[in-house]
Amino acid sequence: MDSAGATKRRYARLMVPIALAVLVLDQLTKAIVLRFLGYAEERVIIPGFFKFVHWGNTGAAWSLFRGYNEVLAVVAIVALLVLYLGRHHFDTRTVLGQAALGLVFGGIVGNLIDRVRIGHVVDFIYFFVPSGGGELGFPAFNVADSAICAGVALVFYNTWRAERARKSASPAGGSDSVQGGGSAEEQRGGAS
Repeated sequence: MDSAGATKRRYARLMVPIALAVLVLDQLTKAIVLRFLGYAEERVIIPGFFKFVHWGNTGAAWSLFRGYNEVLAVVAIVALLVLYLGRHHFDTRTVLGQAALGLVFGGIVGNLIDRVRIGHVVDFIYFFVPSGGGELGFPAFNVADSAICAGVALVFYNTWRAERARKSASPAGGSDSVQGGGSAEEQRGGAS
């Protein structure tokens, strides 16, 4: 057995436990919310800044597409399938790539379970500041939402890091100039 193959399989094994950990933590925290907070109930944790809430979201992020729970459930299933089939495009040979996809998969499945089982996604983490007798807040979210955002951020970071390494390893220090003199624009005929 070659070392590269063993390394690839080891990294491939990280995605599933990370996804499962996200899923378990997401569903556990939502079960606690469902048990201890009535629908639309709130518990202030840090006055003027943070509270736990029990809000339902039938839409996507920031309640976009509110009322399209069933459509968004189908979109989630399609996204899972596309991500799984295209996972090789996300540098899954690295720990970072595996962690990123594990976070995204776990988050998507966590919210999908809510959509199917409850009819909406349970959001419960809410940050806000007092404003003019009311409050100005960041949209409520949950563990699955956080995992998806963190996973997507890691995908972007991992892509940027790989591109940067590729450019620094290319001849001429990663320069995009074409040999033969002049700038790349001049060589393409963009300047005379």
